[in-house]
Amino acid sequence: MGLIILIITGALLGWLATIALKIEDGSSILRNVLAGMAGSLIVGVATSGGVFLGAIGATTLLYAILGALVFVGLYNVIRQKALS
Repeated sequence: MGLIILIITGALLGWLATIALKIEDGSSILRNVLAGMAGSLIVGVATSGGVFLGAIGATTLLYAILGALVFVGLYNVIRQKALS
């Protein structure tokens, strides 16, 4: 159950980032969602001690949210530098 929560949390944060940044390109929206999912999963698994198939704690979810935000932010910074 924890794995599903981490995936959904990351996907929602990636999608919300596209709304906040006013991105309308379909592939960029998908990449933001994937970056959010990757960040949430990587940080969530690392902070839960590798146990992610059971229940996750509030601190793990908080760190997963922060990880997703950092990954989406880094992706957009790198994307902007590549376009410049």
